[in-house]
Amino acid sequence: MNYIRITKEFTFEAAHALKGYNGPCKNIHGHSYELSVTIKGRPNPDPVSEKNGMVLDFGELKNLIKKQIIDPFDHALLLNSEVDQKALLNFGEPFTNIIFLPYQPTSENFLLDFARRIRPLLPPGIQLYSMRLRETSSSFAEWFAEDN
Repeated sequence: MNYIRITKEFTFEAAHALKGYNGPCKNIHGHSYELSVTIKGRPNPDPVSEKNGMVLDFGELKNLIKKQIIDPFDHALLLNSEVDQKALLNFGEPFTNIIFLPYQPTSENFLLDFARRIRPLLPPGIQLYSMRLRETSSSFAEWFAEDN
């Protein structure tokens, strides 16, 4: 039986700032991110299974990505943990959903982080094939398993 790839698309809103960057992205700003996650596997060949013909139920993939990425990152302020955390936390109410990351919060680094979060949780026989994270209508980053 042949391999099939399936893709599920997601959206989330988040703000970030790039520490030490010499340009406008050093300031806090937001994006409407679009994430596409593609997995690869063989369709279930069991004719009596309710999941016959499926690589993975799209609902299962949705729940996994939602729990690992969308829920924590949506409407969050994403910052490098090297920023002055105390100063930001003193602002109080407007900044209650801040995630301090051990990396520069770029689309490229988000994809590396997302792959680390997703890969170990996929069922046996299912592989993370690729991801695309669109930051703007004309800019995106991609991650491919074959490159990693």
